[in-house]
Amino acid sequence: MLQAVQHQKSGEIEVKEFPAPTVRSGWIVVATQASLISAGTERASVEKSKASLIERARKQPEDVRQVIDMAKKEGVLNTIRKVQNKLDSYRALGYSAAGVVLESGCDEFAPGDRVACAGAGYAVHAEVISVPKNLAVKLPENVSFEDASFTTLGAIALQGIRQADPRLGENVAVIGLGLLGQLTVGMLRANGCRVIGLDIDESQFSLAHEFGADATAPSSGDAVKVVESFTRGIGADAVIITAGTSSNAPMELAIKMTRKKGRVVVVGAVGMDLPRSPFYEKELEITISCSYGPGRYDPGYEEEGHDYPAGYVRWTENRNMEAVLDMVASGALNVGRIITHRYPITEAATAYDLITGKINEPFVGVVLTYPEYQEKKGFARSVEISSKFKIQNSKSGERELQLGFVGAGSFAQGHLIPHLTKLDLNLVTAVTATPANARSVAEKFGFAEASTDSVEIIEGDRTNTLFIATQHDTHGDYVARGLKAGKQVFVEKPLAINRGELERIRELAEGGNDRVMVGFNRRFSESFVAVKKHFEGVREPLSIFYRVNAGHIPLSSWVQRPEQGGRIIGEGCHFIDTMQYLTGARPVSVQAWAIRSENTEVKNADTVTITITFDNGSIGTLHYFSNGAKSIPKEYCEVYGGGRTGIMDDFRRVTLASGTKSSLKKFDGSKGHREEVIATINAMRSRGPMPISFQSLYDTTLATIEAVEKLR
Repeated sequence: MLQAVQHQKSGEIEVKEFPAPTVRSGWIVVATQASLISAGTERASVEKSKASLIERARKQPEDVRQVIDMAKKEGVLNTIRKVQNKLDSYRALGYSAAGVVLESGCDEFAPGDRVACAGAGYAVHAEVISVPKNLAVKLPENVSFEDASFTTLGAIALQGIRQADPRLGENVAVIGLGLLGQLTVGMLRANGCRVIGLDIDESQFSLAHEFGADATAPSSGDAVKVVESFTRGIGADAVIITAGTSSNAPMELAIKMTRKKGRVVVVGAVGMDLPRSPFYEKELEITISCSYGPGRYDPGYEEEGHDYPAGYVRWTENRNMEAVLDMVASGALNVGRIITHRYPITEAATAYDLITGKINEPFVGVVLTYPEYQEKKGFARSVEISSKFKIQNSKSGERELQLGFVGAGSFAQGHLIPHLTKLDLNLVTAVTATPANARSVAEKFGFAEASTDSVEIIEGDRTNTLFIATQHDTHGDYVARGLKAGKQVFVEKPLAINRGELERIRELAEGGNDRVMVGFNRRFSESFVAVKKHFEGVREPLSIFYRVNAGHIPLSSWVQRPEQGGRIIGEGCHFIDTMQYLTGARPVSVQAWAIRSENTEVKNADTVTITITFDNGSIGTLHYFSNGAKSIPKEYCEVYGGGRTGIMDDFRRVTLASGTKSSLKKFDGSKGHREEVIATINAMRSRGPMPISFQSLYDTTLATIEAVEKLR
């Protein structure tokens, strides 16, 4: 399929072939028929990516601080690698589209339904898109695809109006008469308001009048007098700012023209260095409108499909989208008159030249069109729509290991795939759920193919080796499928998130295929190898203290979703495996305790103490803290036994003591990912024992599951 993307490093807009997305539970796959370019938002985003790295750093100091913090924690080389991977990739464009459902993973939609879709990363400028159900609504019969492509922008405008809470007959001023402003004017007029539109560009006034503006005025100091006259000396009951500028001028103007106890709603991105006195004197109410409405930025609502009851949240983003379509269907909102330009998807780069000013031509609504969908024949296009895309000039060849990589996020691109590219194996397919990311990874690292279909790669006969680095809730199923298909499998931790998944894998291992390895990389690091060697010959039990300053992860993160198993299963397994490695023994009992905080933003099970006893008498205590200071290094481990002590300090310093003597070894901070990958591939190629026995993998996973059960 074709998709419009921007290369992160060069900033160039391109239309390229990508693998089409596949259907997921609770999502729909849509054949796009029209998509709208949001001139203000997308222009700013595109221009930011086209700026030099120095200019980007100057405008985004918070991002620079994050990079510096990452360098302190993960090392300069790892940080550089992550930044380069980010830059050397494609970014999907667009967030407002309409089309026909091809496949459905939910009851609410069926193939053939005409729908409007929303969401950055979902309703992108592509021939085929994958959208969660709460970001899609069915089209009324008389609404065209082109008109429906305005639904997302309409929902943004409508949410701003809801925040302003205008009443019949009230005077409302709209500052900024671009695409969003025109839609706002039209809806306010339909709501029975008297509307005055303001903009620095007077060419927008005629269209504003067509949409129902009672008056217009240049957005300058003189506008205050015009608004005063328009409102019969009262001042605007509400001002809605839909302009986009870093200047504070729109806010200052809004303050001056709003009546006492009036309302100011910010929809566009504007400067907000607010003077106190005017707000204080008028007792103004200022509100920032959040995109399409309630549900926006809530993964539970948007991605998982959990709706808010209408009795408590009447207007969610989905219901706002429906309301916009109802207005279009009834004729109360005529969005067709906004369309000034239409381009086929093949000419998307030209459309972006228009909105960024390379083409000097006035515009408002810029719509991209797509090959016609026909119910019986599919697309009226000769190129097959496929979940796979062949990469030209790949590094593939005839080798024993035919590898498929499933789930290539930032961790995989930074810590796993670069090491695989230096080994003698055939990189067959890179699989991610996002088409743009799939092709970016495949091109960057030399895979022969990009794909969005994980099941076909896991169970098909084109690969005999799998690397899995997807979200945690998929690991158990993907590993079991791979082993059942007779493949050798590496999975990034955890191996499984519950007993059912773990036992299914154990049965497959005992049934003949135990060729599985888990990404427990700490034991392969130079730091812990040195500690392990220091205790060679000690026949007494060891005592281990392992402190992890894991840091806070917001409850909105995917890691915190209940189906992902939690952070102890997801990461705590690393440290239990390290204890097994150091003691050379199996865990036999587990105890666990968590903090008890009344702060609802704190997840108690993220700050725990776990004590494990081993079958050789050793004991290990894991302190996993999410409530510590960021300035403290993440990992620290002390090991005692037989008159010896080993101290590992964040993989940079290891102190080894015996009796009255001690020595200090320094390392580069690497955590063993490279050594782990090399050891795994060597074992897979030779068919010799895996670097970690299946029994050990099973014991570690079971211990983490038991720890979580004890916490409950």
